[in-house]
Amino acid sequence: MSIVAIIPCHNEAKYIGKIVREVRQHVDAVVVVDDASTDDTFRVAKMAGAHVALAGVAGPVGQGRATMVGLNAVKERYPEATMIVTLDGDGQHNPEEIPRLLEPIWSGRADIVIGSRFLEDYKIARYRKFGIDVITWLYNVGSGRKIVDGQSCFRAFHVMVFEFIHAVEDGFTFSTEVLIRARSRGLRIVEVPISCIYHDKLSENSTKNPITHGLGVALGTLKWRFWEVRQ
Repeated sequence: MSIVAIIPCHNEAKYIGKIVREVRQHVDAVVVVDDASTDDTFRVAKMAGAHVALAGVAGPVGQGRATMVGLNAVKERYPEATMIVTLDGDGQHNPEEIPRLLEPIWSGRADIVIGSRFLEDYKIARYRKFGIDVITWLYNVGSGRKIVDGQSCFRAFHVMVFEFIHAVEDGFTFSTEVLIRARSRGLRIVEVPISCIYHDKLSENSTKNPITHGLGVALGTLKWRFWEVRQ
């Protein structure tokens, strides 16, 4: 059984070395996807022991496409992989919680595990929580299988999931697209509680307006719900 972590990141040289070293304690290999970074992300990740794949050339390609670049790297470099973990490269996810995400797959209860920020009493800025709630509601409405955090990027997957799912979204709509495609295939989705760290430093590399960003993801989620209904 082989476990590989995929960490998409853009200009995270300050954090990525520590993250890779901590993640390596819980997985067999780490793939960092450098999405057009202009700092030392590539070098720092490599020195920390990660295989580094390049995503953007002319500019960042986004969370979704960067994750798919990572998946392709896993298929080529680690064909024996049976489970995949995805997490952010900015330090908001705790690598010590990786075993918690893997357990439902190990025990045969899940195909996809979401690290949820809202299963327990986790404090988050209201504007963030509102946007996530709207997107998650769009995912849940009309479905008998509901979740509470549709935008968490801290996830674990059985590798066979990606034999059935070929996601196309470049940005953060990728997160809900994957879940909608998985649900339409009858795959089992489970949530487990995680902690999450938000502080000012984590927003240094963000150039997105949170309102327009959230609206874009919400509209993208709505598009995939219509796709699901038509299946």
